[in-house]
Amino acid sequence: MKHLDLTGSTTVITGAANGMGAEIAHQLAARGTHLALIDHDVAALATIAAELHAARVTTHVVDLRDDEAVFAAASEIGATHPQINALITCAGSSMLGDIDQLTMEEMRWLTDVNLWGTVSITKALLPALRAAPAAHITHLASVYALAAPAGRIPYAVSKFAVRAFSEALRHELEGTSVSVGAVYPAGVRTGIILHGRYAAAIDPPVAARAAAAQAAMYHTEPADAAARIIRATERRAARTMVGREARLIDILTRIAPSSYWRVMRRPLRAAIDTTTPTA
Repeated sequence: MKHLDLTGSTTVITGAANGMGAEIAHQLAARGTHLALIDHDVAALATIAAELHAARVTTHVVDLRDDEAVFAAASEIGATHPQINALITCAGSSMLGDIDQLTMEEMRWLTDVNLWGTVSITKALLPALRAAPAAHITHLASVYALAAPAGRIPYAVSKFAVRAFSEALRHELEGTSVSVGAVYPAGVRTGIILHGRYAAAIDPPVAARAAAAQAAMYHTEPADAAARIIRATERRAARTMVGREARLIDILTRIAPSSYWRVMRRPLRAAIDTTTPTA
């Protein structure tokens, strides 16, 4: 399969105002890629756009849970950018809490953001991607689409589903000009866990302690992760691990698919403990 040249064509990035999306936008802008940036954060999106020097940058303030708004934004992007060669879906959030602490509303909210927002923008932009001579869709899944830890049920459910969506869509589009891949990052220092949500039933100091414990385990710099994600998009890769932890967990879940938690439990103990300490 021929590699993509992203210079001079348009890449659409969701979750572009912060974290991995912003880092990817900076790196692509530096190589002359046109950008269509999507996020719900008006101020942060404007700040990122002002920092970029791509040939053409457009911003689109969208709540990806709103299908009507998503499809309207896709039409707007298609009218502004004549050729879209790549879509990179970085939008997403995190949530801490055990099943007894989480409400159904909280879990559905995360699934709407992480899964259905990804499905919606992909479906909306697919006609424009099909119109290009060659295009690639990169979905950011997570290492927790490979292994499901305690205390992260809604996040793991949403990311396993993103993985399934990516693989099924890749099979549907086989033989077309559009390829699909999923990226599985682990341990990237973007702050997603620190700025993510937690069950309302958890005391805020306890949630902060658990989030900090997990963040302390992260080792991969955002710039390195972004470069790898861009490279995976250019190479139209179907499956890409990002970070040492992701590669190790990928191997672990293959050799011990029903017992990998015995290995993961110990290093994650502090990060999954959302119980209030007793005096």
